[in-house]
Amino acid sequence: MTGDSYLDRLVDEAALRAYLESELGPAEGFAIEHHGEGHSNETLFVTWGDRKLVMRRPPAGETAESAHDVLREYRVISALSGTDVPVPTAVLACEDTDVIGGEFYLMDRLEGDVVRDAEPERFATPEHRRRMGEGLADTMAAIHTLDYEAVGLGDLGHPSGFTERQVERWGKQFEWAAETTRESREVPHVDEIGDWLEVNVPDEYEHTLVHGDFKLDNVMFAPGTPPWINAVMDWEMGTLGDPLRDVGWMLVYWDTDPLIPDLMPGFLDRPGYPTREELIEQYERASGIEFVHREFYVVLALYMLAAVCEMFYARYLNGNSEDDLYPKMETLVPDIGGRAKELIDGDRTV
Repeated sequence: MTGDSYLDRLVDEAALRAYLESELGPAEGFAIEHHGEGHSNETLFVTWGDRKLVMRRPPAGETAESAHDVLREYRVISALSGTDVPVPTAVLACEDTDVIGGEFYLMDRLEGDVVRDAEPERFATPEHRRRMGEGLADTMAAIHTLDYEAVGLGDLGHPSGFTERQVERWGKQFEWAAETTRESREVPHVDEIGDWLEVNVPDEYEHTLVHGDFKLDNVMFAPGTPPWINAVMDWEMGTLGDPLRDVGWMLVYWDTDPLIPDLMPGFLDRPGYPTREELIEQYERASGIEFVHREFYVVLALYMLAAVCEMFYARYLNGNSEDDLYPKMETLVPDIGGRAKELIDGDRTV
């Protein structure tokens, strides 16, 4: 680790070493590296002897209630092992916050690429690009068609009333952040968007396992070609609920006009990548679930994104992150609200 004060707050190396020795046995080699690509839970690479592991823990400092639930991630990936939903192998979980200052879990580290800022050269053909998109839709369909009762996740959430609660929950998350951020600036339209969502919640929807943060850079593509997904990651918001909530979220991030270039791929206009409509059709074929009420689910996703990004901005203002992206949310969150307002007003289509 470096001497950086924020990184020092993420893990006590001596305490972690003692814990790993008690749980995994002694090892000659021990190293920790902070992986700074994510913007929510913290990810650290841990080497323990010959084992390459990944640690997930919440960010340092205050967080919104119910956010950053890493032990939920651990439970889900443990249950999904051996199913059609690819996940890393869970190793251990620690609820004792005295060990490193927060709950955490460890999983095996897989080889492959997380496609975020640029496409891997080996995928830079129309055929491989199309397969990347189709694989993303197929993997989401595998999540939504999984028999969650059979793998022991029947009590993971309460699917009845899920979508109604999502509107309420993300409004509260935004308000939590706004207690800090409104001193810096206001976000236009956010109350109007929340009111519109409350009025337009669908009366009925499927009940499935839901990832909660399903998008291109939360899956890993295995080495080689053709592209295939060997892991779905970041299950902190995994629950039982409305699968179309995942679809709307994926579509917000699959956009040739990305709202947040630092968070969203900027290469989806290249030949071969499926359009949004083609992704929807692939998902519907693979899952047997129709993507209805499209405007509602995309507006909901934008409302969620605004809340998440406003929490990023609050963490920056509170001094609880050194992520270079967070201060940009001063202007980007109002842009997200503007995009949602365009959909509501009919000035933009899904």
